[in-house]
Amino acid sequence: EHHLQRAISAQQVFREKKESMVIPVPEAESNVNYYNRLYKGEFKQPKQFIHIQPFNLDNEQPDYDMDSEDETLLNRLNRKMEIKPLQFEIMVDRLEKASSSQLATLQEAKLLLNEDDYLIKAVYDYWVRKRKNCRGPSLIPQIKQEKRDGSTNNDPYVAFRRRTEKMQTRKNRKNDEASYEKMLKLRREFSRAITILEMIKRREKTKRELLHLTLEVVEKR
Repeated sequence: EHHLQRAISAQQVFREKKESMVIPVPEAESNVNYYNRLYKGEFKQPKQFIHIQPFNLDNEQPDYDMDSEDETLLNRLNRKMEIKPLQFEIMVDRLEKASSSQLATLQEAKLLLNEDDYLIKAVYDYWVRKRKNCRGPSLIPQIKQEKRDGSTNNDPYVAFRRRTEKMQTRKNRKNDEASYEKMLKLRREFSRAITILEMIKRREKTKRELLHLTLEVVEKR
């Protein structure tokens, strides 16, 4: 920056470029001894850089996420049987989605969950207890949306609320006769161009067929 300001000042004073006023540029080094030590050349390019989840129902992930309380229950259940965190999340996720204002019963849980009866009973009792202690309507976080009766207008936690005031829209210009005639003329010209292109296509196709017939006649002669 210092050398740049000196060069600009000298050019403004002397009205010409002085040889002494040169902005220094660092030279690039070509022979670096530590290059092979830092870059060992063991990198192999993977087959694909972006991995996406397949769009099928088998690999669908549950919306419910475990917390520390769930981990405590999972450690206690693993003493008697082996259960994975993803398996537990799927079970709770199915119970949550099968219940709305009324909780699912134990018989419904056995139909929803294809697991051992002891595991279903333990997870169901834990889920019912946790659901009753939950302050919200569900254990899965949901976006709080506006109700249609308008009772949530003053709630600051409501997302995607409707606009109460009407936005001023831009007035549409009236279509005059001249612009309408221009659009009709443009449409006729486009239709004519399409017709000409179709005729050219048909002509070229006929010429190609004539050429093939001429070759066949020559070969037969």
